[in-house]
Amino acid sequence: MRIIARRTLVEFMELHPDSKAQLEAWYYEVRKADWEKPSDVLGQYSRASTIGDRVVFRKGNDYRIVVRINYKIQVVYICFVGTHAEYDRIDPSTVWNY
Repeated sequence: MRIIARRTLVEFMELHPDSKAQLEAWYYEVRKADWEKPSDVLGQYSRASTIGDRVVFRKGNDYRIVVRINYKIQVVYICFVGTHAEYDRIDPSTVWNY
């Protein structure tokens, strides 16, 4: 998968250095992924969930990543990266970070 807006992850990791290992691991796992449909994502990430056309990844109980995935062209668009508290203040079905 190609990931758009990696800078969103980088900027978050700069503000929250303790998130770096989890978010970098997620980034490299997703780059290697070959998802064709939402169930492929949920099969790899059992704690992920779909909300409309978005997928929410839970990284521990501390961080959330919201993405849109274009399965046909193999692109993941990062819409939001934040703490659990920040995630609670957004609408994951409409948030767009870049």
